[in-house]
Amino acid sequence: NKELEQACSVLLKEIGEDAKREGLVKTPYRFQKAIQELTEGYHQTVEELVGDALFQEDCSEMVIVRGIEYYSLCEHHLLPFFGKAHVAYIPNGKIIGLSKIPRIVNMFARRLQVQERFTGQITRALDELLKPQGVACVVEGSHMCMMMRGVQSQSSTMVTNSMRGCFLDDQKTRDEFMQFIKTT
Repeated sequence: NKELEQACSVLLKEIGEDAKREGLVKTPYRFQKAIQELTEGYHQTVEELVGDALFQEDCSEMVIVRGIEYYSLCEHHLLPFFGKAHVAYIPNGKIIGLSKIPRIVNMFARRLQVQERFTGQITRALDELLKPQGVACVVEGSHMCMMMRGVQSQSSTMVTNSMRGCFLDDQKTRDEFMQFIKTT
């Protein structure tokens, strides 16, 4: 993508660098490759990722995938934020292939994001796809925009959650989920 390469060259010039310097000659090319990879979630859909990995199953116990590592870009500063997502659902006659949940998390992470929206996108996608009794997601994030600039708070993390169905309506179900993810 020549436009991204050009934008990087302009950026280098504007901060006072010489884009023709040995260490920077290939930086515009590397930059555009990195940006394309870090935003590939815009070119994916939940349906494509899941494919035929939905299965009819008479299961009504909580399914949890915890500690899903993700990397995203803050839409306000274009700086990384990263952390772990913990996702649960209680089936209602349908289950999803285990690897598909981290794939869904990473698809939404590979976009310009705010953590609050990211968390809700995960639960919404699973709710629409599975129509479960309930779905829950807790996301922990370390934001480089807060660590490297501004307040420069290196050890703080942000925690967001999104609950749907029985996780929202039933305190006991929500507490059970929260207890399971505490041990990560």
